[in-house]
Amino acid sequence: MDKKLQQIASEVEGLSEKLEALKKEIGKVIIGQEDTVSQLLITFLAGGHALLEGVPGLAKTLMIRTLSNAIDLKFKRIQFTPDLMPSDIIGTEILEEDHTTGKKFFKFNKGPIFSNIILADEINRTPPKTQAALLEAMQEFEVTYGDKTYALDKPFFILATQNPIEQSGTFVLPEAQQDRFLLYIKIGYPTEAEETQILKATTGTKKTKLNKVLSGEDIVRLQQLVREVSISDGLIQYVSDVVRATRPDTTSVEYVKKWVDWGAGPRAGQAMILTAKANALLEGRLAVTLQDIQTVALPVLRHRVLVNFRADAEEITSDKVTEEILKAVQLKDK
Repeated sequence: MDKKLQQIASEVEGLSEKLEALKKEIGKVIIGQEDTVSQLLITFLAGGHALLEGVPGLAKTLMIRTLSNAIDLKFKRIQFTPDLMPSDIIGTEILEEDHTTGKKFFKFNKGPIFSNIILADEINRTPPKTQAALLEAMQEFEVTYGDKTYALDKPFFILATQNPIEQSGTFVLPEAQQDRFLLYIKIGYPTEAEETQILKATTGTKKTKLNKVLSGEDIVRLQQLVREVSISDGLIQYVSDVVRATRPDTTSVEYVKKWVDWGAGPRAGQAMILTAKANALLEGRLAVTLQDIQTVALPVLRHRVLVNFRADAEEITSDKVTEEILKAVQLKDK
């Protein structure tokens, strides 16, 4: 092992201990949901944004609040409602007066988007016009108002929650908006044992105090280390093959040709590689395995593979399509 690799391995070991401490802090409040917590941490390590979906009452908001309380970063919550305007997110200019000269001038009053961790609560309860106010921030990590562009603080994460689109009063997120989310995380009901534990823990008088165990500098360094994780050419080719197999016009997978309208773009491959690297680092490894890629495939592709009307009628989801692709696409020897 060369000197640089030894240094990185030593640094990863130290930061891995902090990540384990972070998981323990979250576990003080959130019972179960280990996969969801891991996927949120992968989002942080890969420097992206996450969309969480689940019916009301599954602790989506509490999970994000708990995560932010254990990290030493600025946190803001935006409650998305049908009457929310873009200026409520980005900010607006206000007229002020210089008391010395008496002259009036416009000053940009920054909105809640200017923070490190943004909870976009129930994002699909506001119309697409307001949802679009997040696009530039999510992709470019900056906000433009008028003729001026303002850089956002780093690290910067948007963690959005949404209710299932079948519920009343919801708007489907536009494809361009969905594609900005690195992972689309679905939260299911707890097990019987977990639900009993939740009821016991949340109906008494005990209050849990969380410690801040991770700093913004730690997260920035972890994001840099993620890109140092190695991945073989064979696995990169495998990712490309999986992504290309989602497209009806280029795939050899008959299941895709039958049930898919639109496949994933190149951003899906980038997301799959980065999140696979983050998963490897989260487990203390400096090299990506096939299992890492298959672990992140569903949350990476479920919002980037659009099934057709016939699939909707037959209740065939993008997750089912991805599972069939993973069965069909084989890792080539290199």
